[in-house]
Amino acid sequence: MSNVEIQEALQAWPQVGRAVQVPRTEADYRSLVSLLDRLVDEVGEDESHPLASLMDLLGVLIEHYEDQHVPELEGRVPG
Repeated sequence: MSNVEIQEALQAWPQVGRAVQVPRTEADYRSLVSLLDRLVDEVGEDESHPLASLMDLLGVLIEHYEDQHVPELEGRVPG
């Protein structure tokens, strides 16, 4: 990432950072899930869409939260 790109990211981060964060509470988690749902509606399966990597990132954050805080469903096959 170049210095120019870092400066551009710095300009955008206050708005983006409010929405994209490591979920620490149930409310944070629900907010990320809601954002991911809206992105899925926008991006669909277009892996070349500029927001596709954001969807990937949100998926990782959501999965991590679920691994830590959501009990396994009974009878679920690990996979």
